Amino acid sequence: MEIENYIVSTDQQLVACVLSGDPVAFEHLFNRYRDSIYQLYVQRTGGNADDASDLLQETFVKVYLNLQRYDSRYTFGQWVYTIARNTFIDYTRRRRDDTVSIDRLGERMSSSLGGPTPEERMITDQNRARLEAILDRMSPRYRQLIELRFFKEYSYEEIAAKLSLPMGTVKTGIHRAREQLCRFIADRGGGER
Repeated sequence: MEIENYIVSTDQQLVACVLSGDPVAFEHLFNRYRDSIYQLYVQRTGGNADDASDLLQETFVKVYLNLQRYDSRYTFGQWVYTIARNTFIDYTRRRRDDTVSIDRLGERMSSSLGGPTPEERMITDQNRARLEAILDRMSPRYRQLIELRFFKEYSYEEIAAKLSLPMGTVKTGIHRAREQLCRFIADRGGGER
């Protein structure tokens, strides 16, 4: 599809393209909602840009993993906002010693959006397998940072202490790891580089 076609496509058309295997369409969906969701998180975290960035990435990983569950009776923006709101609620309730595995994360996402049908469960399992494949492609350092920050929900300070690294190194590493994760997701859901 030509770039102009992505720009003029509706959200529902882009969702259909993503579900049929077009990673560029997801990038356009992300770009449409990135700034507004980020600003929402900046406001709700009291201006904490690091947490806002983390929440934004977490939101769009959830959007990607659950895209097949989007109901076109609602606007895509409403659906993304609902995921963002639920992600923020989870963020405020987290306990630092939570050890959420990738499987548990998928279960939490499914339960927060209503019970899955067998078809949705199969698609979620496939997406979880794709996420695992993407994580396997990441460098060990970046994978460790992603797992600590997003699956085990460690704070930056806890990660710095656990890995005996300066705070700046941790922040930079997590930023680069998130970028790599998003690049791999956009790259055909974890296909060729």
